[in-house]
Amino acid sequence: MSRIVHIVGTGTIGEPLIGLFSDFREQMGIDEVTFHKRTPLVGDRAKLHHSMSRGARLAVNSDCVEDFEKLGHKVSFEADEALARASVVIDCTPAGNANKDNDYSNLDNVRFLAQGSEFGFGKPYARGVNDDVLDHSLDQFLQIVSCNTHNITTLVKTLCEKDGEYDMDSAQFVCIRRANDITQADKFIPSPQVGGHDDPEFGTHHARDAYHLFKTQGIELDMHSSAVKVNTQYMHSIWFHVRRKSEVTLDEVKQRLLDNPRVAVTQKKNANLIFSFGRDHGYYGRILSQTVVVMPTLHVRRGRDIYGFCFTPQDGNSLLSSIAATLWQMDPDWERVSKLLDPISHLIYQEI
Repeated sequence: MSRIVHIVGTGTIGEPLIGLFSDFREQMGIDEVTFHKRTPLVGDRAKLHHSMSRGARLAVNSDCVEDFEKLGHKVSFEADEALARASVVIDCTPAGNANKDNDYSNLDNVRFLAQGSEFGFGKPYARGVNDDVLDHSLDQFLQIVSCNTHNITTLVKTLCEKDGEYDMDSAQFVCIRRANDITQADKFIPSPQVGGHDDPEFGTHHARDAYHLFKTQGIELDMHSSAVKVNTQYMHSIWFHVRRKSEVTLDEVKQRLLDNPRVAVTQKKNANLIFSFGRDHGYYGRILSQTVVVMPTLHVRRGRDIYGFCFTPQDGNSLLSSIAATLWQMDPDWERVSKLLDPISHLIYQEI
């Protein structure tokens, strides 16, 4: 059987995934990379040419073939054909659930991933947090949780988990979000913009999604989140307060973070310095660590309350989980998946 990865969308997550799977195709045992672009735009011509020069093959809707060809693109497949021949489809659009209902549900031999905003698409997943609960016979559809949810769940697991049990009483998070991505020219805001608490139990979707991810392991944790957007394009940051049931020292907290290979630590307190490190040393500007914890901000109060700040490495953590889940969908052996991830392991930093 051919191992074909098909990416739907060419935005902030789709484009680097196309590049990653194309560049590391042979090392990861992938036969072919295809991608779907919905709208033919002159402004996207250079981007598509670059992706195709790396070996990825373009698929478009049947009624757009001629328009893409007029822009100089070689169209390899119509959209429906590319879906049907794929081994794994990674939907990187904000319409994953609609696409599931309209296009994916009748494709029994294809497996699917969608990104963070698509709650309910399938079992929520974050690399290194709930790998053990994925069931290849049941999980045709997976939801790769959002970048901030990756951060939250990784923090909670690192600070509170031991032998599958969670020593946590409650946790609060304030997600300090960038206004938009540097690839986006709209929706920027002139000043900080506070968000509401639309979920009566969890506040915002970040804690809700984290709760449901842990629930896949039979664990129900008390978490609450708030969100505020600030007028920057650099990266998200999170203030956290995790209350444990038992006491812990600051040194123990630091050691737990240092011991997690998917956690990066830093002495830097400015987001632009973390962002520029990703630009200089990452892949498509991303590092693939799950979180970047600012060590000088860590504080333990009354033995049980852990406070601090951390940065969310753009979409890098979502990229790592998307790659891992794709490889697992093609071969549900985590030991083999881990070996196939070796070519990108240098992008998972432990210190910045």
